[in-house]
Amino acid sequence: MNQENVVHNVSRFTEYDIYLFREGSHHSLYDKLGSHIMEVDGREGTYFAVWAPNADKVSVIGEFNGWNPDVHFLKTRLDGSGIFEGFIPGIGHGSLYKYHIRSKFKGYRADKGDPFAFSWQVPPDTGSLVWDLTYDWNDSGWSKNRHRKNALGSPMSTYEVHLGSWRRNPDDPKRLLSYREIAPLLADYLNDMGFTHIEFMPLTEHPFYGSWGYQCTGYFAPTSRYGTPQDFMFLIDYLHQKGIGVILDWVPSHFPDDIHGLAFYDGTYLYEHADRKKGYHPDWKSYIFNCGRNEVRNFLLNSALFWLGQYHADGLRVDAVASMLYLDYGRKQGEWIPNEFGGNENIEAISFLRKMNEVIYEKHPDVQTIAEESTAWPMVSRPAHLGGLGFGMKWNMGWMHDTLEYFSKDPVYRKYNHNKITFSLVYAFHENFMLPLSHDEVVYGKRSLIGKMPGDEWQKFANLRLLFGYMYCHPGKKLIFMGGEFGQQKEWNHEESLHWELMKDPRHFELRRWVRDLNLFLASEPALYERDFDNGGFEWVDTSDSEESVISFVRNGTSKDDLLFIVCNMTPIPRHSYRVGVPRGGRWNEILNSDAKEYGGSGQGNFGGVDSVPVVCDKRYNSVLLTLPPLGIVVFRWKG
Repeated sequence: MNQENVVHNVSRFTEYDIYLFREGSHHSLYDKLGSHIMEVDGREGTYFAVWAPNADKVSVIGEFNGWNPDVHFLKTRLDGSGIFEGFIPGIGHGSLYKYHIRSKFKGYRADKGDPFAFSWQVPPDTGSLVWDLTYDWNDSGWSKNRHRKNALGSPMSTYEVHLGSWRRNPDDPKRLLSYREIAPLLADYLNDMGFTHIEFMPLTEHPFYGSWGYQCTGYFAPTSRYGTPQDFMFLIDYLHQKGIGVILDWVPSHFPDDIHGLAFYDGTYLYEHADRKKGYHPDWKSYIFNCGRNEVRNFLLNSALFWLGQYHADGLRVDAVASMLYLDYGRKQGEWIPNEFGGNENIEAISFLRKMNEVIYEKHPDVQTIAEESTAWPMVSRPAHLGGLGFGMKWNMGWMHDTLEYFSKDPVYRKYNHNKITFSLVYAFHENFMLPLSHDEVVYGKRSLIGKMPGDEWQKFANLRLLFGYMYCHPGKKLIFMGGEFGQQKEWNHEESLHWELMKDPRHFELRRWVRDLNLFLASEPALYERDFDNGGFEWVDTSDSEESVISFVRNGTSKDDLLFIVCNMTPIPRHSYRVGVPRGGRWNEILNSDAKEYGGSGQGNFGGVDSVPVVCDKRYNSVLLTLPPLGIVVFRWKG
């Protein structure tokens, strides 16, 4: 091929497209930038467009020209947009390519992947692939009902998964299962367990497998480790057809410094800040997006819209929001630059997050955005027009830390830490909270969930059953990282499958049965989900019994008859004839007991229910005498 093979009078951009791009409000930029198969004057080929405003020359290199950077030059637009573009005949679906960038500065030259590529080579190779995203979706039934499945007043129990280590080929443990291979296995498991949603740890293309996807280079491509873009669509489509919602972990906060990626893209700090005090994250050793630049904001906004639109995702869990909000996040004094008002708030990133959520909910009102935000920043899950950040929900990191700290203590010391298990209700309705027992809590020496539990083997499992029961009865949506549901004993290791052989052990099998029944129970009891974010959906009965480490509370649904009464005994000592006040007189049926023998418990309980008596207790006119099982939670439904 020679230079004449590039057609320069072809463009997918209008003047209005350029205006929106420079303003940062183009909502389908992925259909303009990147590589797109098309036909021009009867010749099939691929149109290429890349934003590199500080490049002197940009050429397309690949196997089709022997990786020669002096053959296929793109032409810069004359409108000042910084976009290079051109149509190359004969290049089609699956063609491997990169952009060769010659910068205007210091003679910098580099071979870069396409920021808008729909597909990449399997790592460690780093080339981009021309890809046609055509796929026939079969999830219309799911789409019609998604608004109900994703509603804040619906039951939501999410299973967090790292795809490469959930399950591997038992005959070849080193081989990763493909998107298509794992689809029926995941769907069947999720349906059997009663989970409503799955949250995938980042599946956007990433060069280093050990980053778990949190160091991303391909913001518009699923990782090719498990297959093609259509294979990933098949996985989501299959899950939808089986009634499972799909949440994708998404990372707009930072990106790695790999030479083929976004870093120093055109020989300048294009996507990142020029000053390392704003543009480099010291903890993660990665670059921070410059949200003060409209084109960068547009890049990130398009990535979010792309996964929700092109891949039918039902939500985005937005990683490391706190690192975006604060200029001094992870930095010492003198290592950060205050904003124009002298504060530590990142005004540009805050503005971006608000705009992002506004656009997402305008275009996809039946999805959810979920912030992983670990500070006390106010109104994270409140609308932007009211001064909030506009997320649908926020991970409740305070609840998670306090709860795990409490449950990791020997029960003899829990009476001195009683507030750890009750404090979360002070702020439980300030945000729309999701309760996460996530991957971060079972790595780096923190031990697995079952490993955190004190006591002998029986007590460990009883403690974990109690923890899960308390979680499911606490206001907020639920999230459990894979393996926790059956008591994975070793810390999570991304290089190996979960230890499914533990299912042969009755204790692990019974624990999993408990979590399954909790999911089914959650879905069947409106009192546990309808008013998760309404303080009228919860009331304490007694928080004062720190000496015996017992708490009791009520969950209310929207109907006055949807009423549950819950008591937790946080010690291995059974409590007999324990009197506690109830919100109404009458019969209270015991409908859930973590100490039931079918879950591996000792079988202590209340013989199916109790009748109240008109004895004042806990400032209530009626009360009941209960047997509280050791390290157990019991749930009662009012019968009348």
